[in-house]
Amino acid sequence: MSRLTRSSLLVPLCVFLTQCTPTATQSSKAITIEVDATAVPRRVLHTREAIPVAPGPLTLLYPKWIPGEHGPTGPVIDVAGIMISAGGKTLAWRRDLVDMYAIHVTVPTGVSSIEVSFDFLLPPEASGFTSGASSSPELLVLSWNQVLMYPSAPRPDAIQMSPTLLLPAGWKYATALTTSKLAGDTIHFAPVSLTMLVDAPVQAGLHARKIDLSSPSGVKTVLNLVADDEADLAIPAKQDVAYKALVTEAEALFGAHHFTHFDFLYTLSDQVAHFGLEHHQSNDDRVAARTLIDSNLIRLSADLLPHEFVHSWNGKYRRPAGLATGDFSTPMQGDLLWVYEGLTQYLGKILAARSGLLTPAEFREDQAALAARLDNQPGRTWRPLQDVADEAQLLYYTRPDWDAWRRSVDYYDEGDLIWLEADITIRQLTKGAKSLDDFCQAFHGGKSGEPAVKSYTFDDVVSTLNAIAPNDWKAFFAARIQAINPRAPLGGIEGGGWKLAYGESPTSMNRAAEAVSGNIDLRYSVGLLLTGTGTILDVIPGSPGGMAPLGPGMQVTMVNGVKFSRAAIHEALKQGKTATTALELQATNGSKPATFTLNYHGGDRYPYLARDAAAPDLLSAIIAPRGKKN
Repeated sequence: MSRLTRSSLLVPLCVFLTQCTPTATQSSKAITIEVDATAVPRRVLHTREAIPVAPGPLTLLYPKWIPGEHGPTGPVIDVAGIMISAGGKTLAWRRDLVDMYAIHVTVPTGVSSIEVSFDFLLPPEASGFTSGASSSPELLVLSWNQVLMYPSAPRPDAIQMSPTLLLPAGWKYATALTTSKLAGDTIHFAPVSLTMLVDAPVQAGLHARKIDLSSPSGVKTVLNLVADDEADLAIPAKQDVAYKALVTEAEALFGAHHFTHFDFLYTLSDQVAHFGLEHHQSNDDRVAARTLIDSNLIRLSADLLPHEFVHSWNGKYRRPAGLATGDFSTPMQGDLLWVYEGLTQYLGKILAARSGLLTPAEFREDQAALAARLDNQPGRTWRPLQDVADEAQLLYYTRPDWDAWRRSVDYYDEGDLIWLEADITIRQLTKGAKSLDDFCQAFHGGKSGEPAVKSYTFDDVVSTLNAIAPNDWKAFFAARIQAINPRAPLGGIEGGGWKLAYGESPTSMNRAAEAVSGNIDLRYSVGLLLTGTGTILDVIPGSPGGMAPLGPGMQVTMVNGVKFSRAAIHEALKQGKTATTALELQATNGSKPATFTLNYHGGDRYPYLARDAAAPDLLSAIIAPRGKKN
């Protein structure tokens, strides 16, 4: 998701998935599921299942732990109107008193199939992940885990599903599932395992477009776009070329693929939650409506598709043993999310640069921004990155206030810096003969084929790295993951011939971030992050703002006696460089105003990477294209 010892051959959690069409016997025992999406404009999905059963006590489960979301995020609270029947007679059921995702029912003698029906109430709030807003009056992203229940006994791999979807009139759709029959607006999909059904969301809408990204030597790859407005589907020619290059660069990076085809599902809407979620043969990426046509949004979202594409290899095919539970009920363990998400964050940004989605300058600006945030994070003095990964299932839902002190899902960005340093270290140890690309091919490559899960442990990662470039990799990661580090791991940036620096002018990425969010980022000067109207979102402890002392939620109203505005605060910082008096802010905390004095004379400060001529420019070598031009 966008923002989770012994040889792996001996790890018993390895699970190999299939997408084979079931035999006639298997099909007769499949659960049929019919989803009616015609009420999407009212934010309701109707679902009906026919489930083969045997007489006696039966427990039905609703998916709880959703792959890629690293937590118990199944939105069971949005399930309403549950009805269970057999032979036309309603059956009584009761929810489990401990596991809210389980319901119990007794199947009468002589009954071999029950019908389960319920509504899923699509949320209106455009926040969160798949449990957030997934629809508008003109589009839908259907996550199958939200509209089904299944018997508790068999593993999801062993349960066959026969799915059907009814869409509003005239809507188009895209999915990694195989369509077996179209009847008007009703789509019949080929039977698949429950595991693979949950792994294959359906994107649908009135305004849609398909762009073929397949390389001549690769498998079928399609960029599927859906939007609330036809105008938002326009894609600049430069972006089109870069997305095609992305596929070629990914093939070059990994050397093999673990999908028979791939569908990028790219949803452009201001009415849905914005995030990215990985799947074996597709991804579910949701962004702002104008992302393809607004230059700031283009910059800020450049690495989203690359990130989720990388997950097909790192996260779906190769998966930490603690996250490869094989079902939707067993709690996941996120201790290796610095590999699952951190390595993916690094490789996604590398592929964005190699494909041209990011320019070299934008790539460096992005690295500077994440490095500066982490390097000015007092929470590092008490919390190692390992603890952040261990608490992942909770940290995705932290508030923005006191983020610098609490720490959130930093295994993404800090993982980026750590794997950059690993890449640089490999290049230095082998005198340029090897790189992290070689690790990716050895660890994530192998033989191309259908989706599979090959789990791994920390020792497997270390063993593969040692085969590429012998080193004490266990100590390398322990020092960066498990130890308290007050400063961010900048060894990769510095070893790559650059250094983190600060200037008075924002970079293009800084400007894009402020333009899109509307915020005023003063974290590296006075230690404040504010909204455009002066509400304090976060304060860095120990900074001038933190010492004042200002706090999140306060409303800044005056700057040196002048009404607060974006221009006023920047002008005050500029004048403060030569002033003998301190910066003075008036702020309200509730209804009471107070004056706060900030002893700061450093002006505006924005992070960037400065070239260090004392070291070779390995950073530029890392982002140089690898794929063959078509």
